[in-house]
Amino acid sequence: MTDKLPETLDPPTHRLGMLRFAGPGMIVAGSIVGSGELIATTKTGAEAGFLLLWLILLGCVVKVFAQVEFGRYALSSGKTTLDALSEVPGPRIEGRGNWLVWFWFAMWFASIGQLGGIVGGVGQSLAISIPLTVQGSLYNEAEDARISRQLVQVRSIENAQEGAETAHEAAQAEALIAEYAEQYGATETTGPAKLNPPPDAKIWAAIVAVITCGLLVVGRYSMIQSLSITLVTGFTLLTIYNLFQLQTQPDWSVKWTEFVSGLRGNMPANSGGVSPLVTALATFGIIGVGAAELIVYPYWCLEKGYGRFTGPRDETPQWHARAKGWMKVMRLDAWGSMIVYTFSTMVFYLLGAATLHRADLNPSKDHMVRTLATMFHPVFGNWASILFLFGAFAVLYSTYFVANASHARTFSDAIRVMGFIRSDEATQRRWVRILSGLFPMLCLVLYLMYPNPVHLVLLSGLMQGLMLPMLGGAALFFRYRRSIAGLEPGLLWDHCLWLSVFAMYVTGIWTVYSNLVD
Repeated sequence: MTDKLPETLDPPTHRLGMLRFAGPGMIVAGSIVGSGELIATTKTGAEAGFLLLWLILLGCVVKVFAQVEFGRYALSSGKTTLDALSEVPGPRIEGRGNWLVWFWFAMWFASIGQLGGIVGGVGQSLAISIPLTVQGSLYNEAEDARISRQLVQVRSIENAQEGAETAHEAAQAEALIAEYAEQYGATETTGPAKLNPPPDAKIWAAIVAVITCGLLVVGRYSMIQSLSITLVTGFTLLTIYNLFQLQTQPDWSVKWTEFVSGLRGNMPANSGGVSPLVTALATFGIIGVGAAELIVYPYWCLEKGYGRFTGPRDETPQWHARAKGWMKVMRLDAWGSMIVYTFSTMVFYLLGAATLHRADLNPSKDHMVRTLATMFHPVFGNWASILFLFGAFAVLYSTYFVANASHARTFSDAIRVMGFIRSDEATQRRWVRILSGLFPMLCLVLYLMYPNPVHLVLLSGLMQGLMLPMLGGAALFFRYRRSIAGLEPGLLWDHCLWLSVFAMYVTGIWTVYSNLVD
């Protein structure tokens, strides 16, 4: 909840004063680090190496212009995003919202699947840290040995003793894998055998979902949210330290030529049935401010009080001055958060390219969290898994927790806009409470039905990629049909907005094309 302040408030005029009222963008940035950076971005780096760094950075920077347009209209009108989207021209069902609102509903369902993937990732983190069954313990040993075997293959062998140690490690790994396969089975493939996973991750995911339901329903989650943001910040700093320390190791360091190659606009080739570009475009939809964050951001701006501080539009000089001042605060908030999540995204991508790509490891299914932890092995050795699992739990659970709370609010607003519930505040609060208990369990069900966290996250990315062009069109509608005289942005901003919308359209068209071809 925001502090109790007057219904209208003059905006601060100095940077420090503006920073005091920043916040919505950092809430969005805190949730972005979860599935976008930790899972999708590193997977893209694992598949493409350094070649698609340019696309990842573009995905972070270019969408902020549309984000500000959404925030601008919310501030000047006091309307929620779904109320605003229902004004966009196009087909509509009388009293039930328009085509954009209904497509948002389809995208929301995919984003629930994304949260299913995230709660699965939380379950995997806990299953690796605290296995619940004997099978789970043996599985952890076998999989750790398998990954260690692949890592030593990348390392340069400088003498005979190191070569003997490497051979011994490989033999130990083979023995552990064979022991597990004999007891619990494995799927035969053309490559290494895939061990049948234990139930530990699913059990932990169920426990986490039930606890989250209780916390959201009773509404006592401010302490956990604050703790999650602290943990996310700490893990991000640890990841940055990890990347810099990699530079001291010749086998893993990011070469300047590799970094530059990632900025040249090159396209990677498909390999082994894997299309890095398709993965990257799915990632493009959710990194930075994805479609979901574009929709949620104005809700946080209104919650912070930007619209209330500006006051109802009355066309007076005082109102115009307040609106212009609070728009400056909102822009500072959006750009500040963009710098934070763009730098974080680049760090995660480079780690994926420098470690996972070189070791030929691709995070997927029950190996997702364990494979991602490999990024910390060259620097932290035996401590890598502990440090990474602590951080993975922090960022994934933070995203799961905050996103479910946000979904409860946006979905209740959606069914209000669609005319399925009354518009009074008591009804809204009741539905927020009901949905807060329902959504975490729905996420769990989707994960149990389809236990592949990476695919669930990328499916949401594809749906958000499809919605990006629609939101780009809506941003142009707000700019040219809902702008208020005296509050319009400048010509340079308009050019950047058009570039942002163009990138969104390219992403949407390519998303459709690539899926039709595949």
